[in-house]
Amino acid sequence: MKRTLIWIGALVVGALLGFLGLNWLDVVMNLVATVYTRLFQLLAVPTIVLAVITTFATFGAKGSKRIFGHTLTYTLLTTIAAATVGAVLYLLIAPGNLPAEVVNSSSKVSDIGQQLTYTEHIISIIPNNIVKPFFDGNVLSLLLLAFAIGFGLSKLPESENKAVLIKGLLGLQELLFLLIRGLIWTLPLGIVAFSAQLSAQVSAGIVADSIGKYVLVVLGGNVIQFFVVLPLFLMARGLNPIHVLSKMMPAVLMALFTKSSAATLPVTMDTAENRLGVSPKIARFVLPICTTINMNGCAAFILVTSLFVMQNGGIPLTWSTILLWILVSVVSAIGNAGVPMGCYFLTLSLMSGIGAPVAVLGVILPIYTIIDMIETAENVWSDSCVAAMVNRDLI
Repeated sequence: MKRTLIWIGALVVGALLGFLGLNWLDVVMNLVATVYTRLFQLLAVPTIVLAVITTFATFGAKGSKRIFGHTLTYTLLTTIAAATVGAVLYLLIAPGNLPAEVVNSSSKVSDIGQQLTYTEHIISIIPNNIVKPFFDGNVLSLLLLAFAIGFGLSKLPESENKAVLIKGLLGLQELLFLLIRGLIWTLPLGIVAFSAQLSAQVSAGIVADSIGKYVLVVLGGNVIQFFVVLPLFLMARGLNPIHVLSKMMPAVLMALFTKSSAATLPVTMDTAENRLGVSPKIARFVLPICTTINMNGCAAFILVTSLFVMQNGGIPLTWSTILLWILVSVVSAIGNAGVPMGCYFLTLSLMSGIGAPVAVLGVILPIYTIIDMIETAENVWSDSCVAAMVNRDLI
C-alpha cells in the first residue's frame, strides 16, 4: 500500500512538472524516461526466456501426473478464456490511437503487417540459428526456443548434470530478479519522468479518451473474468462460486494489496485447506504450480496491451493477428513465473521484439499499479478456482 501511494504521488508530481512548460525540465524528463525504457528492454528479454525455461523444466517433476494434468487443463482453459474476453472487449470498445508525439518518441515501428504475409510471419518466428534470435531481439522465436528447452529439460532423466543445469538457470533468474527489484525501487523517478513527458507533450483530452478506453478494456475484462467466467467454470463442476469466493476472500484481498501471488501463496494455501476444505494433498500441489503458471489477469493484460501498442504502431489488427496474439499471450502468461511487474515486462519484451512503439508503454506505466492490483487478485481467485475444481474431480 505504501508503494502504491508513492507511485501515485510520483504520477501527480510528474504531471505538475510537465505542465510548467520549462524547456530544460522537459529535456531532463525525456532523458530519464528514455533511460528507464532502455533499462526495461535490457532486462525484459532474458527475464522472459529464463522464466519460461525454468517453469516448463519443472513440468512432471513435482509428483502425481494425474493431478498435474487436471491442473494444467483448467489453467489453459481459464487463461485462454481470459485472453479471449480481452480480445472481444477490445474489438467492441475500440480504443483510439494516442497522439503522434507519443508514438513517434519511441524507436522504430514495425512494418511486419505491411511487408510479410501471415504465413511468412509464422515462418519468421521459427529460428534456424539458436543465437540469431538473441541478437535480433526476436521474442517470439525466443519464446519458442525457451518452451522447447524447458520441456526438453523436464523429459531428461534425473542426473547430476540436469540438476546442475537447472540450478544454474535458477541462479541466473534470481540475479535478474535482484536487478529488477533494484529497478523497481527507483521506479518512482521513472514514473515522474513519464508523467512529466506525457503532460508536457500531449493534449490531455485526447490521451484521456484513448487511455480511458484502453483501461476500460483491461479492467472490464478482469471484472468479467472474475465475476462471470470463473464462476461459470465452478458451476460447470457443480461448485457454488459464492461459497468458494467467500471462503477464499482473505487470500484474494491480500493479493489485491500486496500485488504478489507468490507473497500471497502461504495465505492462499492455508485458506484453501482450512476454510474451503481442499485436501492438503491437492492444495499443496496445485496452488504452488498455479502461482507460477495460472495467470489469467496477465494473459488479458498482455493481449490487450499488445493490440493497443501494435495499433498505435500502424500494424493491422486482422483476425489472424488477434488469434496469434491470443496464443502468444497465453504462453507468455504461463511462463511469467512470478516476475515482479511480470506482465509489464513481458509485454514490453514482446513489443520490443517486433519493433512496435514501446513509448506507448511509458504512458501506461503510471496507471499500471492499479491494473496490477486487480490482476493479482484475479490471478489468486483463479488459482483458488482451479484448486477447488481439481479437488472436486479427484477427491
